[in-house]
Amino acid sequence: MNQNFQTEAVTQYIVEWLKNYAQESGIKGFTIGISGGIDSAVTSTLCALTGLPLLCVEMPIHQAASQISRAKEHLDFLKQNFSQVSAVESDLTTTFELFKQQLPTSDNESLLNLTLANTRARLRMTTLYYYAGIHGYLVVGTGNKIEDFGVGFFTKYGDGGVDISPIADLLKSQVRLIGEHLQVPQSIIQAKPTDGLFGDDRSDEDQLGANYDELEQAMLAAEQGKKLEDFQGRAKEVFAIYTRLNRINQHKINPIPVCTIPNELK
Repeated sequence: MNQNFQTEAVTQYIVEWLKNYAQESGIKGFTIGISGGIDSAVTSTLCALTGLPLLCVEMPIHQAASQISRAKEHLDFLKQNFSQVSAVESDLTTTFELFKQQLPTSDNESLLNLTLANTRARLRMTTLYYYAGIHGYLVVGTGNKIEDFGVGFFTKYGDGGVDISPIADLLKSQVRLIGEHLQVPQSIIQAKPTDGLFGDDRSDEDQLGANYDELEQAMLAAEQGKKLEDFQGRAKEVFAIYTRLNRINQHKINPIPVCTIPNELK
């Protein structure tokens, strides 16, 4: 599906888009969270290529050692190649645990775990905006098209709370192509995608029930007007997963509903 994808041209287009947005906004630079995943690695490298200051923030919360090591490997890569890149770590584990102590628990373990996972993402969003605020920077989002507009695989007002989204029109496979082009460390490109919000080794595929390549096919099929009855076997199963997640996550994918009052009532 990517045979016509012009990796180098798209890379340059995004870098110029970032430069132009920064110039028109009058901002000084960018702030981004670094997770050790391909999306944040590619997005941060694209930001670095603008030549503008880039502050990369690590925000571990009971984080797996493999995710931390990949994040640090990528930060080393950035700092070796771009002099205007800086990094800082804010370990939010204690903050997260103190926050939990002030709130009630729940007998519904599934809902409790999901709520706590989203709480981690929202603590990180608050942290990123703190750093962006004191430096006069913009918070850069790292969501791709499948996550942001396909299955809604992000936390509302968490990793979805950003100022700009450079890669939100790119499929996951296209993000990987750009990662290869930018020479992002192979350990990151080959790592199984994970949101790292549950304190264990579960992957995005474990949570979604399908991998990103499968979901891309389903998303493209849905855009072409295909229906569930058009598929068989695993493809039918994945299409059902995609359409269900797309439907239930419209509250995240679409703008916040606004109750517009008729003029005659105002």
